[in-house]
Amino acid sequence: MSTHAPGYSADKDAVLKRLRRIEGQVRGLQRMVEEDTYCIDVLTQVSAATKALESVALSLLDEHLSHCVQDAIATGEGAEAKIAEASAAIARLVRS
Repeated sequence: MSTHAPGYSADKDAVLKRLRRIEGQVRGLQRMVEEDTYCIDVLTQVSAATKALESVALSLLDEHLSHCVQDAIATGEGAEAKIAEASAAIARLVRS
């Protein structure tokens, strides 16, 4: 684990705002199911929440590449490990 600030530090408030909005979407999904909302309408909202999470994930990945990986390459400290982490994260995103 790195002791450096994460790449998203400068945008932390924006990331948290997006995650809170997604949290609200998920609560809305729960409410839809509790109220026996039509299946397709629930699925449409699930898709929207999924896309929102994917968007956050891609943003975090971009920050990791442009901050953490770039810094590791510039300083020569653990660049291969940072690239391997990024590659593993991309693989997880693609499989999900």
